[in-house]
Amino acid sequence: MDVNFRKIDIDQFDEDVLQESELYVADPRDPYEVLEEAKQRQAAVRTSLARSDIGGALGIVLENAPYGPNVEEAKNLTLQTLLSILNSTKSTEIAGVIKPLSPDAQDTLMKYLYKGMALPGWGDISGSVLLGWHEKVWDA
Repeated sequence: MDVNFRKIDIDQFDEDVLQESELYVADPRDPYEVLEEAKQRQAAVRTSLARSDIGGALGIVLENAPYGPNVEEAKNLTLQTLLSILNSTKSTEIAGVIKPLSPDAQDTLMKYLYKGMALPGWGDISGSVLLGWHEKVWDA
């Protein structure tokens, strides 16, 4: 049986194929600038966590999150920063931290939760922490 037919990219013959660049507008900032901003946010989050200000830390990391192509390093740094916030939050405090967030911030948080779930073993966070946060965000 010949299986070479499965190696043909049929999308190249379709005029209406959806390209990744059409899904969203790319981040207008320079990738280096986005990475530097992510590093600054990481430092601000650490300061907020040292003061036990979980809501403030979450607001900092979710504000103006990096998106689009060419900013993968900034996205990973932001995800790592967010996971450190999730790990340092007690399960009883999660609902109180999520409620003051805007719907857009909750949506961004949910995207990061799914990204964290898609990368098993990434960082020092367990799936149960991500699922606990997912449940609370879904209920909000």
